[in-house]
Amino acid sequence: MTDYDMPEPFAADAARRVMARCDILAAISETPGQLTRTYLSREHLLANKQVGEWMRSAGMRVWQDSVGNICGRYEGQQEDLPAILLGSHLDTVRNAGRYDGMLGVLTAIELVHFLHQRQLRLPRAIEVIGFADEEGTRFGIALLGSRGITGTWPPDWLGRKDEEGIDVAQAMTRAGLDPALILRAKRDAKDFAAYLELHIEQGPCLEQVGTALGVVTAINGARRLNCRFAGVAGHAGTVPMPLRKDALSAAARWIAQIDDLTVARGPQMVATVGTLQCLPGAVNVIPGEVKLTLDVRGPDSEELQELVTALLGLAGTIASRRGIGFSAEEFYHIGATPCDAILQAKLAESLCRIQGSSPRLPSGAGHDAIALAECWPVGMLFIRCRRGISHHPDELVAEADVAVALRAYFDAVSALASTMGDIGASLKAG
Repeated sequence: MTDYDMPEPFAADAARRVMARCDILAAISETPGQLTRTYLSREHLLANKQVGEWMRSAGMRVWQDSVGNICGRYEGQQEDLPAILLGSHLDTVRNAGRYDGMLGVLTAIELVHFLHQRQLRLPRAIEVIGFADEEGTRFGIALLGSRGITGTWPPDWLGRKDEEGIDVAQAMTRAGLDPALILRAKRDAKDFAAYLELHIEQGPCLEQVGTALGVVTAINGARRLNCRFAGVAGHAGTVPMPLRKDALSAAARWIAQIDDLTVARGPQMVATVGTLQCLPGAVNVIPGEVKLTLDVRGPDSEELQELVTALLGLAGTIASRRGIGFSAEEFYHIGATPCDAILQAKLAESLCRIQGSSPRLPSGAGHDAIALAECWPVGMLFIRCRRGISHHPDELVAEADVAVALRAYFDAVSALASTMGDIGASLKAG
């Protein structure tokens, strides 16, 4: 055992603290009996205050930045080396689970606490950030906290309003922040060597393979489209079947083939028809128009585009054969975010040492790493959650898995921090 190994007894105690602190944060909610905590709400600021106290107890210098992120820094042996950034988000969706985001912040604090308790310093500093808004619940714009760090807030964000008509600028002022000072949250590229995040999987894959942890390969890109089949409405009793231009029949044939075409492209590609509207919507009228949405995701932007093109081509072919029209309009597009290959390898080494295997899988959900990857190499670890349930009160992780995660996470962080030379330069070169 080296000075930088986390013993199992400490990890077990730390896991109990993490679980208890998740419960404490879950009680800081805007809605009684549920967990809802949105950007710059009173509860968000209270959560920041509580997390800041835990950071200080772990030996960190603590501050809240100009966009509302709570930040802590534990100095390293060499001040001139870029720090390793750890963290996740403290905001939630409405009626949320208690581990999405919070688990990543609290486990990062425990890594620093372990060092502080033993009066140890890694060669480089560790910073921990509880990001202010990843979910976008209040204003409908996500990644406000992490885009504050990267300095990439679009100019129109300050004018975006919540359901009560309060815009972001007003919310900042009420929270004691100055909208004119947003750019003060921006960090220099040389400040960090890499960003690492521990997060619940939000899916069932790790549970299916019986493994506590997995290495994230990429955060899926996503394409969302409004689609329309345009046929001709007619009397359900008088128009013979061969003469019909039934929009719903065409849409149904397409929907039935979406699964097969997507599966054929590989197990990491997914496609979903989430909404369907049939017009005119009468029991005795042939549907003349169908409106539906298509959501397609995958870990490789080029492959994602190829799948979207194939799906839309199939819809057009089906519509043409039936003499009806098809159109599609994209309303959301985000590219895939690959995790850094070197960081993946380092994380995989730690998982193999601690749990004996290192499964790799993409993330189907978005994370703060999407924004941070524009400036620094990013790596992520997933921890399994029961039945893959997330964004729901039934969200659950096992305390024993958290203990394993702490040991693997610390193993990876200490290895990276102890690497000779400038990690940031070697990662960029890789």
